[in-house]
Amino acid sequence: MLHLITDWVERALPASLHRALLPFAHRIRHRWRKWRKAPIFGVGVILTNDRGEVLLIRHSYGPQVWTLPAGGKKAGEDPTECARREVREELGVEVGEMQSLGVIEEELSGSPHTSHLFTGTGATVPKPDQREIVEAQFFPVYDLPEPLGWNVPRRIEIWQNYSKDS
Repeated sequence: MLHLITDWVERALPASLHRALLPFAHRIRHRWRKWRKAPIFGVGVILTNDRGEVLLIRHSYGPQVWTLPAGGKKAGEDPTECARREVREELGVEVGEMQSLGVIEEELSGSPHTSHLFTGTGATVPKPDQREIVEAQFFPVYDLPEPLGWNVPRRIEIWQNYSKDS
């Protein structure tokens, strides 16, 4: 039900107003998760271009760090389709073949978080939605920008180990 309300808000509000409200909504969601400690399910995507560079994004809310595309998984949603949807909605990129890198168990905002991690290649230039995502850029893995989000180094390491084994 919550995603129906969120979807409606995204369609009804101008991008600038939506972007202005996101920091407030983020703080409320963070506090709610700390209080409820309910499990959270999501996806993360390591998207590369034809040069092997990694796509990093910056959100309009929360800590001003570079992070990987990610998002929440709706109840009953297939994790692979969720990853495709998040990248398409937030960045306007259609991802070709995707490979699963596994499932990561971690804590997010004080709640248990299960994240399905994927990798894939995007053939188009990302166009941030200017709501949640305000900046998106490909970087060589040996020259990632600072500051990075807390979970980025671990996910990049998982991806690099997967790439070596493939």
